[in-house]
Amino acid sequence: MGRSINAQDNPQSEYVKAIHDMGRIIMVRFARPWLQFEFLYKRTQWGRLEKKSLEILHKFSLDTIKQRKMEYKRLKSQKIGKEETSISGKKKRQAFLDLLIEYSEENEFLTEENIREEVDTFMFEGHDTTAAGINWAIYLIGRHPEIQEKVYRELELIFGRSERPASSADIREMKYLECCIKESLRLIPSVPFFARNLTEDMIIAVILYALHRDPKHFPDPLKFQPERFLPENSMKRNPYAYVPFSAGPRNCIGQKFALLEEKVVLSSLFRKFRVESLGKFEDLKLTGDLIMRPEEEMFVKIFPRNET
Repeated sequence: MGRSINAQDNPQSEYVKAIHDMGRIIMVRFARPWLQFEFLYKRTQWGRLEKKSLEILHKFSLDTIKQRKMEYKRLKSQKIGKEETSISGKKKRQAFLDLLIEYSEENEFLTEENIREEVDTFMFEGHDTTAAGINWAIYLIGRHPEIQEKVYRELELIFGRSERPASSADIREMKYLECCIKESLRLIPSVPFFARNLTEDMIIAVILYALHRDPKHFPDPLKFQPERFLPENSMKRNPYAYVPFSAGPRNCIGQKFALLEEKVVLSSLFRKFRVESLGKFEDLKLTGDLIMRPEEEMFVKIFPRNET
C-alpha cells in the first residue's frame, strides 16, 4: 500500500491489535447462535469491541488512501505519474493502492468506500497469513535437524558463503525449501477453513486442517515430510487434496506472492542461523481463529552458522 506501520518496532500497534481482536470476535460470534441477533449482539462486550476495532481499522485504511491520493495528485501535477521512468529506462512500479486510485480517477463507480474495502482485504490477508506461515515453517523445520540441514545445503549451493540478497533466479532454485513451506502449510495451514455461497440449497465448509491430514492422499499424515511435494511424488495426487490457498475462481489472489515472501524470509534466516524448536509437535495447542496460531508462546533457540 506504500505505507509502513513499523509494527516490528511497535508490537503493541493499535492497528495490529485491532486485527487480532476482529479475528477473535468473528469466531466467537460464529460459535454462539444468540449473537446472530444484531439487537442483542450490539449490546454485548463483543459488539462494543467490534465497533471500536472497526473504527480503528477503517480510519487507518482511509488515512492511508487519503495520503496516497495526495501523493498521487502531487506526482500527477508534476507530470510524473505512470509515465515516470527510472535511470534504467524501465517503468516505475506502482503500489497496489496507487493503481486503484488511478483507476478511480477514470471510473466513478469505484468509490472511496470500494477502495477502502480492497485495502482492508489486502492489509489483512497480505501480512497476517504469511506471517503465520513463516512462523509454522520455522517451528517445523527447527523440529527436524536433518531436514534443516538439507535446506541449508540447498541454500549453500545457491549462494555459497556470500552475503548477497536473493534474486528472482535464486528463489526459483529453492526447490526443497518450497517443499518444506508446502508441507508446513499442509500440516498447519495459515487459514484453517473457508466457505462458499452456493447457487442451490446446500451447506458447505472446507476444513483444510482435516483435508490435509487425509491418509488416503498423505500417508502417515502427522509426519513432517517435505518430499511429498517433489514433482515425482505429487504429480498423481488429486489437485484438490491440497488447497492451502483455496481453489477455483475464488482462490487466493496473492498465493504466488506469499510463497515468494516466505522463501525470501526463510532463506535469509537459514543461511545465517541454525534453529532448534522447543516443545513437542504433539503438545501443540492451536487457536480456533481466522488464522491458525499457537495458543501459547512458542520458543526456538537460534545459533549463528559461523559458530561451531
